[in-house]
Amino acid sequence: MTKVGVIGAGKWGLALAFALSQKCEVYITSRTPRDIKNFVSLDDILKLEYLIITIPAQEISLWLEENFRFTNQKILVASKGIEATTGKFLNEIYASYIPDENIAFLSGPSFAAEVMKSLPTALVVNSKNEELSTEFASFFPSFIKTYISTDVVGAEVAGAYKNVIAIAAGICEGLGLGKNAAASLISRGLVEMQRFGKVYGAKDESFIGLSGAGDLFLTASSTMSRNFRVGLGIAEGKSKEQIVKEIGEVAEGIGTTYALYEIAKQKELYLPIAREVYNMLEGLDPRVSLSNFLAN
Repeated sequence: MTKVGVIGAGKWGLALAFALSQKCEVYITSRTPRDIKNFVSLDDILKLEYLIITIPAQEISLWLEENFRFTNQKILVASKGIEATTGKFLNEIYASYIPDENIAFLSGPSFAAEVMKSLPTALVVNSKNEELSTEFASFFPSFIKTYISTDVVGAEVAGAYKNVIAIAAGICEGLGLGKNAAASLISRGLVEMQRFGKVYGAKDESFIGLSGAGDLFLTASSTMSRNFRVGLGIAEGKSKEQIVKEIGEVAEGIGTTYALYEIAKQKELYLPIAREVYNMLEGLDPRVSLSNFLAN
């Protein structure tokens, strides 16, 4: 059996370890020791040829700088987001450490809890190296249907941006604005993230497929989504700090919102939903922000 190492033992890391263990010999590590099967040290994990990295976007630069040693490993990145401090996409961050032919990015609609139950799921493995995408895709069990794509940027933009739209959708739900408003918001959110992606050369098909519409519809419509729950908290008048503390998990949409706000200013981009989510994270009353959004 192929040996695969999973770096990060959060819910998504554990779900991927569970899924991949159906066909592979899987080992897992995290920054804090865990009493789980096949838990090993980071040094041992980094000796493996195939690695799955689930470290949150806002932590990956420091982690790579302090811990990673490239020895021709093949990497599948399974986290999503844009670095808030620099506005860099994950593929840009990893590029300083790993060549394009050795790295792939996982995208698509996938709640960890449902993967742990072996419920049907479809994912996309994105890489400039199609052979690598095919190789990683073959590791997944039968209940996960895998597709491959070369549009790394499209997958990155969609995977990061949908979390911001999910926050907005949670606010919409929390304010009791109804399903009509929610459907309109999600639809306009899809247009907004597709327009943003075009600036970076992303392909349209990525936004109407699993990586874009599929992941967006899932994340922006369920309380299983951490980012959707962030929006619910904002609608209740809670601060982002209070919400993150209550959730107890990383909500990537917060950092991505700040990154998008800065990118929009620098590039003079029209990102109305991301802008208003930023304003609400900064404390603007959600009902006032909603009025601003509807007026533009």
